[in-house]
Amino acid sequence: MSTVILDTITGKSTATTITIGSTPVVSASANSMTIRGEGSAQTSIQQGLAKSWVNFNGTGTIAARDSLNVGSLTDHSTGSYTVTLSNNMANASYSITMMTSNDAVRQFVLADSDTTSSFRVVSQGSSGSQADTSYIYTTVHGDLA
Repeated sequence: MSTVILDTITGKSTATTITIGSTPVVSASANSMTIRGEGSAQTSIQQGLAKSWVNFNGTGTIAARDSLNVGSLTDHSTGSYTVTLSNNMANASYSITMMTSNDAVRQFVLADSDTTSSFRVVSQGSSGSQADTSYIYTTVHGDLA
C-alpha cells in the first residue's frame, strides 16, 4: 500500500472534478462544491452544512454552552430570546431547527422576527404560557451572505 503526502493538489488545465477510479466524487465551480452522495446523486457541500448552531441555558443569566456563528444571546422576558449571528445569512428565508428540554415541563419552541442577522426563540410550556428552560438548541441552514 502506498501513501501520498502533499500540501497542494493542482489540477491539469481547467479540471474541476476529482475522480477516484472512474467515479467523479467531487466537482467544483465558482463558490460551489458538490460531492457524490448515496447512489449517483450529487450533494452540495455548502447547502448541507449548518451555518450556525447554539446550545444555551435559557434560565437566569442566559449563556451559550457552545456555539458556531453566534455573536450574542438576548433575554427579552420569560421564555423569549434573540440569537444574533456573527456572520449574516444571505436572506431571511433560512431554515431554523430548534429543540428544548426541561426537567419538569414539556416545552415547545417557536421562531418569529427572523432577519438576516438574528432570529427570535419563544419557549412555551404545555399550558401555552411562555416559560424559561435550561436547555435550548438551535441549528440554522441556508446561505451565508
